[in-house]
Amino acid sequence: MYIQSLTVENFRSFRSSMTVEFNDGLNVMIGHNNAGKTTIIRALEILFNSKKNKQLSVDDFNKRISIDELYTKPPTITLQAVLRESQNEDSYSDDLVTVSSWLTRLESPYEATITYEYYLPDKEWDNYYQAIKEINSSNPNDFWNEIEHNFLRKYKSRLLVGHPGNKTAVEPEDIDKFDFQFLTAIRDVERDLYTGRNALLKEVIDFFIDYDIKGDTSIEDKEKLSKIRENKIQFSDNANELIKSLHDRMEEGKGHMLRYVQNTGAGFGEMTPAFDGSINDTELYSALRLIVQDETGITLPAVNNGLGYNNLIYISLLLAKMQKDTSDEYLGSNSKVYSILAIEEPEAHLHPNMQYKFLKFLKENRESEVRQIFITSHSPNITAAVDLDDVIVLYKDINKEMNVAYPGRVFDESDTEDLKSKKYVQRFLDVTKADIFFAQNVMLVEGLAEQLLVPEFAKALNPDSDLVENHTSVINIGGRYFDHFLKLFDTHKSDYAINKKVVCVTDLDPVRKRKDGDDWEACLPLFLNLNESDYDYKNTSNDLVGKQISENIYISTQNRNESCTLEYDIALHNLTNETIVVSSMSNKKEIISLVEDYNDGKNFSDLVSIIRKSKYKEEAENVKINKKNEDWFKKHLIAGRYLKSINKGEAAQELALAISEDLEKQNSNIKCPEYLKKAITWLNK
Repeated sequence: MYIQSLTVENFRSFRSSMTVEFNDGLNVMIGHNNAGKTTIIRALEILFNSKKNKQLSVDDFNKRISIDELYTKPPTITLQAVLRESQNEDSYSDDLVTVSSWLTRLESPYEATITYEYYLPDKEWDNYYQAIKEINSSNPNDFWNEIEHNFLRKYKSRLLVGHPGNKTAVEPEDIDKFDFQFLTAIRDVERDLYTGRNALLKEVIDFFIDYDIKGDTSIEDKEKLSKIRENKIQFSDNANELIKSLHDRMEEGKGHMLRYVQNTGAGFGEMTPAFDGSINDTELYSALRLIVQDETGITLPAVNNGLGYNNLIYISLLLAKMQKDTSDEYLGSNSKVYSILAIEEPEAHLHPNMQYKFLKFLKENRESEVRQIFITSHSPNITAAVDLDDVIVLYKDINKEMNVAYPGRVFDESDTEDLKSKKYVQRFLDVTKADIFFAQNVMLVEGLAEQLLVPEFAKALNPDSDLVENHTSVINIGGRYFDHFLKLFDTHKSDYAINKKVVCVTDLDPVRKRKDGDDWEACLPLFLNLNESDYDYKNTSNDLVGKQISENIYISTQNRNESCTLEYDIALHNLTNETIVVSSMSNKKEIISLVEDYNDGKNFSDLVSIIRKSKYKEEAENVKINKKNEDWFKKHLIAGRYLKSINKGEAAQELALAISEDLEKQNSNIKCPEYLKKAITWLNK
């Protein structure tokens, strides 16, 4: 079996009833701060940790309950988990027996339910109504103070199993079969590591001592017990020799230590104190201390380790303890049936490479150590290291409500294109792109230039448009691969999608091809429809242009027949600004001359004559201009030449840096392309 879902209502950050579905195995819950990740773990702990105090505080209620609702009834917290039959259920014969009285579905896959309720008993409701009605205030805190000071002590908690309406209380021995271990983000593991006096280390040592015998499958249990007993007897005999040695060394001194016995009267009745003692193996655990040893043989106490290293050691010991706790042979009927490990923010103590290695270890060794794992994180490193199917995204949607999404489930694996998209996203979900799950808003761009420039343009437009301040991430997907990533956010297609604002900043990329050819090639706006007898033309080759996917996704691109790429649009909007002419671009002097002659009012033909002999010049000479709109042709001539001169990666990056630095100046006059302005404005609505 496995915990299939958890429903939370009115608990901490969750107001209305919300259900989170889990995997049979690893579950990585990610999201920005205060997205509800820890709340989910705490809810699971209340349900499945028998040692967890079930009483809550007033701050565990969701405080967004309206005053009108507080007048209607006292607030209640409800947590409910559904356990479902696993595909490999045959490997765990005790599962069904453990939850047999919890069943709400008998046919396979069976389902069992456990519910926690924190409530004010019915007999206290009249007093509650009277007290609440007497509060003449519009401040919600006054109502919560009344509940805390006069009613919270009267609240009760209960764990119910099966259908909640039947009010069947859980049996203590059933809930004791669950082993819930929770490692919080702020933890002091060192006190449990260093010597055998500590409970965790002592438990693990006791289980794994004589493991060569305990783990030997070639001998019967009776023979194992006999061999272990022999070891204990041998240890006691050796220990007795040590005790005798101590007696011998104390023989002379003993008389001096006890010489005052008779004088003080302690020897009354001819009773004389002496020394005796014995040592068994379990008592000697406290003499052991955990050390680390390097390749030279030098040993150091574990206290000298870094915090991250000690956390890994601690988790290793904890997994060993969980293995011990599920051993029928060792604990008999007291053994655990279902082990749950919850870890909060492993990135708090581990560097990125160690995070990846740790997650890989957990996933590969889950079957032998722990049945279900829950990890919370707001680290893109963690997200990039796990499968999409393991990721659960907790976030506030475009309506500012708490919501949950499942990136792996948005793809229909029976659909070839969806399966291709899923593999693509999984493969290229590096640390940078994983930020799409954490940001409140997302802007997807094609390349590095957009990634560098868009945040600067946003700040220049309006301080309130700062993308960082508005929790917007600009994600460079390295090309025109938007379709793959947009499926994560397409709320029309999938209920599992992430309902947040996403804008795609993409290029028109107009193209043409010879009528007798098969290959489309890039075509500048100046040359669109120039030779329709020999070429077919498209004013965009981008299938996303003009497409409406869902209300939360906006496609922003240049105007048709007016532009083609970011650099081209920057040139059109900043034709006479020297900032955009960077040192590494080719034809630098030629572009400066073109701009100077444009400013001097030279005609189109004069500008064409400046361009050196090239295919671009040949085509420009064949352009039939409209004299009434000659300025349009001149601008596009220069913009086209500019784009041809900056198509190298180095020049594009230098341009982005130059514009970024200029935008930071107080009197910058760099103009933002209109389509970028629309994208930024839409995100900030």
